[in-house]
Amino acid sequence: MTMNRINTLFNQKKQDILSVYFTAGYPRTDSTTDILHELQRQGVDMVEIGIPFSDPMADGPVIQASSTQALKNGMSLKKLFSQLENIRVGINIPLILMGYLNPIMQYGFENFCRDCAERGIDGMIIPDLPFRDYLESFKPVADRYDLRIIMLITPETSEERIRFIDEHTDGFIYMVSSASTTGAQSSFAGAKEAYFRHIEGMQLRNPRLVGFGISNRETFETACHHASGGIIGSKFIELLQEKPDIETAVGELLHRIGRH
Repeated sequence: MTMNRINTLFNQKKQDILSVYFTAGYPRTDSTTDILHELQRQGVDMVEIGIPFSDPMADGPVIQASSTQALKNGMSLKKLFSQLENIRVGINIPLILMGYLNPIMQYGFENFCRDCAERGIDGMIIPDLPFRDYLESFKPVADRYDLRIIMLITPETSEERIRFIDEHTDGFIYMVSSASTTGAQSSFAGAKEAYFRHIEGMQLRNPRLVGFGISNRETFETACHHASGGIIGSKFIELLQEKPDIETAVGELLHRIGRH
């Protein structure tokens, strides 16, 4: 059995990991595979593919708008899986599906896991999945398909809870930089830095990535300083909207965080 690609990545690369999020079906219905190939080509370490949903409560206005547009474009989970049919021909970086519980439950969780495994998806992030449901019903199914369910922690999450999450998950922990929604920020203020340092001091078993608010060199470097790396979403979606093509958007993103 080969090791899950998420685990492999974190075993091989201890810091400066860059994970990029985009919404499937945005800017066009058929952008998904082009975006994945371009992100890999320009050296992104891991990608989170967002499943568009009509009520994405953890997301800020940029990702919400991209989700709305993707749904207008006719994007669905079924369509996404058909687009990802042969994605492992030429793509070898870890891929994670990120989506809310509602569309995944409508699809059927077992079906979802099976289709993920068949296409070589490595894990999932379901922000509104209650931890108890994860432990009792979701984890056993995901484990059968060797899929990682990545959990989020925020500055509001108690230390006891963080330790519990660390003990019962595998892959990495998604450290949300603030208790608010997603969106680009120019710097992380003192309270966030203190939170990052506190988590660092807990010596968790799982590696961590910082997400929400990373948009430039300063925020990315802060994330890399206190964790294994950072996750960028809103800024990339803005660039996909502003730039003439995917290649330019990816290039500009990497330039902004000092990776080019």
